Amino acid sequence: MTTPAAPLRRALPILSTEKIGGLKPELADVIEYRKSGLSLNWIVGCPLECGYCVRHLFDNFEMKAPRRLMSDEEAAARLVGHPYFRPHKTPVQLLNRATDPMLPVVKPHVFNVLRALDEQGLTNHVLIITRWRVTPEDCAILNSFTHLRLTVLVTHSNIANPAIEPVDSTIAARSLRTLYEHAERYRTVLYWRPIVPGLNDSTADIERARELSRHAHATVFTGLFFREEIASYYKAHGLPMPYDETARRKIMPEVAEQRILDTFQQDGTWGALFRKTSCGVAYAHGEADYNGHFGVRELCDICPEDQIARCRAAWVKPDPVTVTAEARALGATGVVEVNDRAIVVEGLDEPPRYFLQHGFGYQCHDRTKPHHHRQHGRAPIGWTAENGPTPA
Repeated sequence: MTTPAAPLRRALPILSTEKIGGLKPELADVIEYRKSGLSLNWIVGCPLECGYCVRHLFDNFEMKAPRRLMSDEEAAARLVGHPYFRPHKTPVQLLNRATDPMLPVVKPHVFNVLRALDEQGLTNHVLIITRWRVTPEDCAILNSFTHLRLTVLVTHSNIANPAIEPVDSTIAARSLRTLYEHAERYRTVLYWRPIVPGLNDSTADIERARELSRHAHATVFTGLFFREEIASYYKAHGLPMPYDETARRKIMPEVAEQRILDTFQQDGTWGALFRKTSCGVAYAHGEADYNGHFGVRELCDICPEDQIARCRAAWVKPDPVTVTAEARALGATGVVEVNDRAIVVEGLDEPPRYFLQHGFGYQCHDRTKPHHHRQHGRAPIGWTAENGPTPA
């Protein structure tokens, strides 16, 4: 059987060593460990100009034409050779910080890397996030990968202000329906984000998401990532400021979440709704959450009963001695604690914490950056209650 292939296009040029050296070091480093997976970003540059894009953090928002930092073959080899990569276990993300993976000039390279990983028999979760056009022909290629647990997350916000989001959300809506209609081996998730009170959380916005949720294997909703660099862009371009302050974590005010949940709980026509990306991805594949969110029980109050049962069965409190040894080997300082919600460490940046988290299937938190009850690892902005009731 012949594997479908993307239409032949001229390959994206590879930036010279000199030009790569001029990039911000974080952007030139093609692998970054994020909560939802080991992220591979060997292509940079995007023409979509979403005002809240994380590209502001890498000083390359003005780079509109996608360019490669290395060949597709080298990118795949770098990923599987990374010290934090574990075959069949480490979740992977492709091109989630510097371009859209389904841009016509980008997607052939994405398919090349997917093929290189799949041909090795790897069964890792692989996440692709897009807001651009996906065709039935693309779906045929996505269905051709026989080993990877592939998920396409379609970002849809319904933000109507073109200065904030110039990409018409109907493009994402059509892509979602196309992906869902043709899904065989892959799964598709409605990525309802970023939700900003007063901007896209009206009754009509929520109804739109409810309708779209019927065309996805799961729906994940989340707030705005609003850092200083993004706030500066808003100010410079006269955009309405969504919040009076910035935050390290995503902002999802309590009132916005509650409006969504009230509608969700009163209306039985929604698809499965989740607060966390890995929860939605895992549900779509019929598996337990690989991030171990079951330990944070208040996250689970909206989850389907069958998913709660899967996560409960897979969630095992790890041996403190083993955890301590691994954390120490990664550079942890101070006391390593294993409580009923998470592993708690000191002295570890995000990558080694995520390595522990995915290895044990159990949340791993930094003691100096606590996850407050009910805020679900979000910024405290918009939460007037004192972190909700004290967990038992």
